[in-house]
Parts: sequence; C-alpha cells; structure tokens
Amino acid sequence: MTDPAETGPVAGGTETADVIGDDASTTGPDEVSALVERIVDEVEDVILGKREAVEHVLVTVLARGHLLIEDVPGVGKTTLAKSVARSIDGSFKRVQFTPDLLPADVTGVNVYNRRTEEFDFQPGPVFANVVLGDEINRAPPKTQSALLEAMEESQVTTDGTTRELPDPFCVIATQNDVEPGRTYELPVAEVDRFTKKIRLGYPEVDEEAAILDRLAGDHPVESVEPVATIADVRRARAVVGDIEASTAVRTYVARLSAHTRQHADLGVSPRGSLALLRTSQARAAVAGRGYVIPDDVQAEAPTVLPHRIRTESEQTGAAVVDDALDRVDVE
Repeated sequence: MTDPAETGPVAGGTETADVIGDDASTTGPDEVSALVERIVDEVEDVILGKREAVEHVLVTVLARGHLLIEDVPGVGKTTLAKSVARSIDGSFKRVQFTPDLLPADVTGVNVYNRRTEEFDFQPGPVFANVVLGDEINRAPPKTQSALLEAMEESQVTTDGTTRELPDPFCVIATQNDVEPGRTYELPVAEVDRFTKKIRLGYPEVDEEAAILDRLAGDHPVESVEPVATIADVRRARAVVGDIEASTAVRTYVARLSAHTRQHADLGVSPRGSLALLRTSQARAAVAGRGYVIPDDVQAEAPTVLPHRIRTESEQTGAAVVDDALDRVDVE
C-alpha cells in the first residue's frame, strides 16, 4: 500500500511552496476576505443562523489551528465540520470517540502483508484535511493523546516512522457537556492545542422551522458545493501569515496573557499567545486589512483564551479574560 507520506501535498513540503508560488504575491487580504465570504455563504445555506460559528471555523483554519466545540447533542456540530470540508473541496474523516477506541484507530497501524512479507501502513482517519473528533471526551486520555503530535506538528509517528499529514490539516473536536459522569476530562496539554473553543447553541424558532423544512428530504449537507480549492486555502494562509502585527499589538497580546497568569492558577501559555496573534491576523484578513488592530485581538480573545485558564475560585476563564480586556490598555 502506498505510504500517505509519499502522496499528496504535505505541510511545509515543496509541493505546497509550488502551489503558492508566485500566486501568493497576487493574493492579498481582499482576496482572502472574498474567499471567506464565498465559503460562509455556501455553508450558511446548511448551518442556518450560525454565520459567526462558520467564521470561527474559517479563522481557525486560516490561523493553522484546531477547533473545540462544546455543546449539547444535535445542534449541528458534525454538519458544520463536513460542510466546511466540502466547501473547500477537502478530504473529511470522522472519528467517533468511545471508551474502547485505541490510539492506532486514530493514527493508523502497520499490517503484515503475507504476499510481500512486509508491513504495510494502513492510515487512520487522521489523514484528512478536516478531521472531526466526535465526542472526544468519551475516550480515555491515552487515546486522546494520539492527536497531540498531529495537532502540534501536523505529523504522525507510528513504529518509529514519521508521516506528514495533509496540508491544510484541521481537527474539529466536539465534546458533550451534559453527561459528566460518563466522560473524561481532556488533558490540559490537549486543550491548549485547540486554537479556539466555541458553542453553537440552539437555533431561533424560525431558523429551526427552516431546518425542519430542509431536512424533510435529502440532508442539505449533500448540496454543499466546493466554492474554493485546497490551493486557495493554502494561498490564503500564506497571506494571513504575512499580515502585519506591530510591536504594540504583539506587546498587547503578551500583556493580556500575562494578566491571566497573574489572576489564575493556570494562565494562558505562550502557545495561547501565538494562537491569539495568528487568529487576529486571520481576523484582519477576513476584514480585508493587511494589518492587525487591537479590535482584532479583542474580538478573538473570548474564544481563544478562556479554555486555557484554570482557577480554583468560582471565577471562570471567560471572566478572567473579560477582566484582562477591561484592565489591560493598548500602549
């Protein structure tokens, strides 16, 4: 069987550079903004009334990150992930996390081939552009840890062999928050690797009525058409990486993180600061700007920082972040 590390584009590889090539010089924030608008419009035909949530997904993708969705069952988490993957013509794989799931079920396993008398690598579902980890907190920490290397380095190591994952690669994980006695708490190291954490919430009455109407026939996710390509996403990510962030903005991000460390038992890590900067760059590009302003940072902080904070008091991570945004001035 062909090794997935030998086929297709890989993160940081020469093929990615060739795809971006000279096109990156002709692509700017305006094009990124138009790209996001097309994708959001397409996905919103399926995920009614959740435009902000769709934007959160796309900002996460453009920021080279991963998304954690915590919510009750049945609000469209799977549909959201699948719709985004279809809209960018990317590969999509779903992993249903259960207590008996093994790490190899996620990353892949070497299987002995009697004909060749060699071991062939059978790639796991992690080898996709968009990977949905459904109800990730139903699996024990050992299985959850199978995603750590993939999320941090876009690669998987099995039996001493490292294989790079597709580019782009994004994990969208969901966790059920209504059955705490039947779930496992996510390890702090894993939570910190999620760029954003959001909730979808229930739809409004008129939106739910429209959903019921659409679901009377075929599932609307099947009607989602690609309005962008993987190459478009790579070019957009290259643009986002070049969005200017001044010394003042970078210092502002660092001071926000420092505030959380001073007012919580576990504050925002440097990885969290980097995630906030990258999502702020993405937010600026979505707005069609070539530079980050404090408003971008303030817009992203509530979904990027709170889940990284731990406190032994009744104060939540969100409250610590709100306090930081109130007290920390832009210099």
